[in-house]
Order: sequence, then C-alpha cells, then structure tokens
Amino acid sequence: MNHPPIDLSIVVPAYNEEENLRPLYEAIRSALADVRRSYELILVDDGSRDGTWRVIRELSARDSRVRGAKLRGNCGETAAGEAGIRLARGRYVVTMDADLQNDPSDLPRLLETIESGRWDMVCGSRVHNRRDNLLRRVSSRVANRVRNLVSNEDIRDAGCTYRIFRRDRVDRIKFYRGMHRFLPTLFRIEGYRVCEVPVTHHPRHAGRSKYGVWNRVFAASADLLAVRWMKKRHVQYEIAEEASAA
Repeated sequence: MNHPPIDLSIVVPAYNEEENLRPLYEAIRSALADVRRSYELILVDDGSRDGTWRVIRELSARDSRVRGAKLRGNCGETAAGEAGIRLARGRYVVTMDADLQNDPSDLPRLLETIESGRWDMVCGSRVHNRRDNLLRRVSSRVANRVRNLVSNEDIRDAGCTYRIFRRDRVDRIKFYRGMHRFLPTLFRIEGYRVCEVPVTHHPRHAGRSKYGVWNRVFAASADLLAVRWMKKRHVQYEIAEEASAA
C-alpha cells in the first residue's frame, strides 16, 4: 500500500508507561499544532505488563497519526527503538522517551535545526537544566565523561535519547543491544554530521525509572569498548577513479 509522504516520524519506546502515554500524546499534538509539517507518532510497547498496549490501541483508534507496535516480550530500549525506526515513514525521525522527561515543546527547535541542511543528526543536551536529584546528575556526568574518554568523542549528553535524524541515514546503522546510547557515535563512524542543542528536562511524570547508576556507568562498559573497537577498525576508503568497457 502506498502512503502519502510524511515529514516527521516520532518514535517512542514504552515499557510500563500506561499513565504517561495520554499526556505525552496531548503534549506532542499541542507542540506541533502550529508547525506546518505532517507527522506520525509511533508508540512501541516493549512487552509491558500494565495497560500500555491498551492505551496505545485507544490512541491509534482516536487519531490516524498514531501507530502502535507491540513486541512479543521485553526486548529492551534499543530493540523497541529500532522497531519503531524501521516502521517510520517520515523524512526525519525523532526518538524520545515516554516518561515526559523530554519536553515535546522542543520538537520545533529540533526540526528547524536539522532542516537547516547542515546536520544528519541533532541530539538533545540536558546539561543546562537537569532537574534530577544529585545522585542521578552525578552518575550521568560520570558516565558521559567515561564514554567520551574511551570513545574519543565530545558528546556532552550521550545519555539523552531525545534526537532527530534523517531517516535514510539510519539504513546503514546496525543496532545491537544497548547501542541506542551510542547512536551519535555510530552516525559519525559512517561519516555523518552530528550536533547538540539544549533541550528541556523534566522530572518523571509517573511510573518508575528503569535506569540508575549501575545502568549509566557500569552496565554499558562492554558496549563502550565495542564502540571503541568499531571506530578503530571501521573500513574507510574513497574511489579515486573507475574504468569500464561497458
């Protein structure tokens, strides 16, 4: 089936986020009300045990711009995010969390920045206005410094998954478990241009966080070493000239 072209696809992985999805939907609709761009909202249920899928079906029945996908089990944020990205039909794709810590009012700024044509990915940075408690702020800063030191990067807020990128660029990216944290680096490995812009950060609206110090600092260590290896071993070449009898 042929679908009309869409400017923007918003991909939201959700795991036990029943209480957050309705206010998130309303906030996104409000934020894009005056933006003359077509969009779709793709909500991916990552094997939730609450009423997340019921709410997704309700929203998709109410608004044709809402699409839902339900994974067979809890596969993790990287898998849920990739599933939504592969389903996306937009020229640009936004990834954001379902817990309302990412503010949809930043969507026009992200869209304006990438439409400038200078960038392939624009990442949100929360370093200017994080409102988490001291432990979370410290653990996040430590994690970012470790990631940048080991991977030789300069991303100030690698843990922020609020990003926008060109849909066609992601076709060359291979996803592995936990690699959503390093998507900006994976883009740069492929030669794509990445920048950061400040975004608003709110405390979680409802539900429980799935991440803590262990996730931010220690659990990603193996992934970080894998990314470092990928950067060093990535094959780069440029064909200077071709010859053919055909």
